Amino acid sequence: MSRAHVVLESGLVLDARSVGAPGTALGEMVFTTGMTGYQEAVTDPSYLGQILCFTAPMVGNYGAGPGADESDRPWPGAVIMARAGDRPGAAGPEGWVSWLRARGVVAVDDCDTRRLVRHLRDRGAMRGGVSTDLGPEELLARVREHPVLDGRDLTRDAAGPRRRLGDDGPVVAAIDCGMKASIARGLVDAGCRLEVLPAGAGADEVLAAGPDGVLVSNGPGDPAAVAPVIATVRDLLGRVPLFGICLGHQMLAHALGLGTEKLPFGHRGANHPVRREEDGRVEVTVQNHGYAVTAAGLPDGVRVTRTSLFDGSVEGLAAPELRARSVQYHPEARPGPRDAAYLFRDFVGSLR
Repeated sequence: MSRAHVVLESGLVLDARSVGAPGTALGEMVFTTGMTGYQEAVTDPSYLGQILCFTAPMVGNYGAGPGADESDRPWPGAVIMARAGDRPGAAGPEGWVSWLRARGVVAVDDCDTRRLVRHLRDRGAMRGGVSTDLGPEELLARVREHPVLDGRDLTRDAAGPRRRLGDDGPVVAAIDCGMKASIARGLVDAGCRLEVLPAGAGADEVLAAGPDGVLVSNGPGDPAAVAPVIATVRDLLGRVPLFGICLGHQMLAHALGLGTEKLPFGHRGANHPVRREEDGRVEVTVQNHGYAVTAAGLPDGVRVTRTSLFDGSVEGLAAPELRARSVQYHPEARPGPRDAAYLFRDFVGSLR
């Protein structure tokens, strides 16, 4: 296999081995600390516009298969690993490296991922590139010309088609900003009929679906730039119960008059402790976000319901009089601890 280069806009250059498709990929360099769930991560639309580095020392040790997909395609521009396996296993009949290569993903291993992650933790999120074709100097120039993620609305690129799921129960309209398949399954399993609408849907189109409640999904990009969805959520406030997850949590915050800020290097992994403010209970959660809600100037009638025990950032909001709630983390897990799976049941149950 050929060699490849990994370059950050700061000038850091790392050598690696190409194990996926040949080519060049550019994007925001991020890392996840999850030890499992590599296929779920790569098929999560929230990684659009990014290059994903796995901190686990071995990735691909239990194979790959269709049951682990969160969407119909990979989303990161490239995948970086310390060591990649290529044998079938419990996840399915394909080897992980073969899975990546068959789907055209630029992927490398034999890379000093520890050095890469420490660099990002020390200096913060930044643009990066992976290439099998370009030398370090040319790749660095391309990286520095690439647009930053801040200010970009990527939700329409990540949203799927309009669709219906489930047979019975309250109707939930899901505004799809890049929704993971397991979020849809979590809602349907909780006993609802799901009407999935693309991110560009306005309030009138959402209400035309006759929903008993509305879910605003996860997705990629800068939440402050997703003006159409923020406007839709603002128009729906007080008219129908709302539940936001991840990006949906951030857009609810904007609709309520709050803001968001860029985190130094984001929260991505399956071991993030969150304190539930109502009773002090700690939930271990799955997270994937690079922005956080700012609690300054909290409006009357809005309260913080959950807080990160890593950095004190806002992990949940509630506006009871407007029948709106949200969490920054992923109750569907996939993979990870299912401490928060009850949130789907709570939301659907409140609509009956």
